[in-house]
Amino acid sequence: MVPACRLYLITPSQIDDLAAFGHVLGHALDAGDVAALQIRLKDAPNEVIAAAVDVLAPIAHARGVAVILNDRPDLAARLDCDGVHVGQQDAPYAEARRLMGKDRMVGVTCHDSRHLAMEAAEAGADYVAFGAFYPTTTKDAPTRADPEILSIWQETMEVPCVAIGGITAANARPLVAAGADFLAVSAGVWSHGEGPAAAVKALNEEIAKGLADRQAAAAS
Repeated sequence: MVPACRLYLITPSQIDDLAAFGHVLGHALDAGDVAALQIRLKDAPNEVIAAAVDVLAPIAHARGVAVILNDRPDLAARLDCDGVHVGQQDAPYAEARRLMGKDRMVGVTCHDSRHLAMEAAEAGADYVAFGAFYPTTTKDAPTRADPEILSIWQETMEVPCVAIGGITAANARPLVAAGADFLAVSAGVWSHGEGPAAAVKALNEEIAKGLADRQAAAAS
């Protein structure tokens, strides 16, 4: 059986009007399958992050979407998020797990390194994230990953892998075909020419095509 692939949305790094963004988010989540929403407000004060979680988490939870906070396991635990995502420069996995407990998710950025991913998976991470696969303006990407890393991971490991970095509806399909369990998308949704809801719909269509490609490759 070919594993599924689902969309993992990441918020813009700055949200000026939470109420307006919440309205847009609701429409986007209603437009197609989304597994998780990562609230990623870089360098924002604690009270700004808390306000964002307060407004956005109920919108996500009402649609069965998990809420993951970027970088801050201390805040994620205090704000009762479903999980936290930590980078290699953020809190170590063990510290994130200690703060989050065993029942919440901890995901780890692993760039283009299977070694880092294996360490995270063996330590107990709920998912590993590889990237960037494409040029991205959302954040500085120190590494460029090859889609082959997704295929190798899918064949050898059970811990899910997330593809991240410059992903849009136009380039998503090969990453799904290669073996991504989740596609993490930010600007590819919020900056889409026809709006975020159209982007979510288009991405889900490309995910379906990529899964069909993966199934065909497995059968050949």
